Amino acid sequence: MQKVLIIEDDPEIIELLDIHLKDLGCEVSAVSNGQDGLQAVRDTRFELIILDLMLPGLNGMEVCRKIRQTDRHTPILMLTARSEEIDKVMGLETGADDYLTKPFSIREFIARVKVIFRRNEESASSEFSSHLPSVIRYDGLEIDLDKRKVILNGLRADLSPKEFELLVLLASNPGKSYSRKRLLNLVWGYDFEGYEHTVNSHINRLRGKIETDLSAPKYILTTWGIGYRFNEEL
Repeated sequence: MQKVLIIEDDPEIIELLDIHLKDLGCEVSAVSNGQDGLQAVRDTRFELIILDLMLPGLNGMEVCRKIRQTDRHTPILMLTARSEEIDKVMGLETGADDYLTKPFSIREFIARVKVIFRRNEESASSEFSSHLPSVIRYDGLEIDLDKRKVILNGLRADLSPKEFELLVLLASNPGKSYSRKRLLNLVWGYDFEGYEHTVNSHINRLRGKIETDLSAPKYILTTWGIGYRFNEEL
């Protein structure tokens, strides 16, 4: 049974999500503010955290940031009533794996949850070779797959789970170009038209953490008209 935590102050949304999550066989806990959410995360291991952006007191951004200080891996699906791109990017920047903008369809919500659970059970996508070494090394870049740690020029780069998965996928297939749609399917596990901007946001943030010159990236290159690839010349 998958344990899910809902951190949301709207009782109607809590009830709606609770019904559909229990239909999926989940054990659901719900709290209405950020402080209680943080305490629940400290007390219990969850397979998924559903986090509202606009919470009383401690907002969703800060809750997400605090969770990620001690837990880098539990998936966080952020709910936001805001539609501005900057809010979505900020949510991803604090460590959320994905977001849904209210109002959202229950069908899409269920699809996202199923994908998250499936990826929890999978050690890696078929694109991630089982024969990869435990550490991938390129010029100045070291990726430790077992410890999920990235070292850049001797210093640790603090990546979110999805940023790490993107980097591993690209770095383990240098020179291979991936479309945004393909990356969305491989790393996030779903295929929704119009969500390719999620990939763009993560690539931009990943580059910001590992590239010294964003105008001339060294590791993650753009394949014009297609998508992205890892520099095969390193």
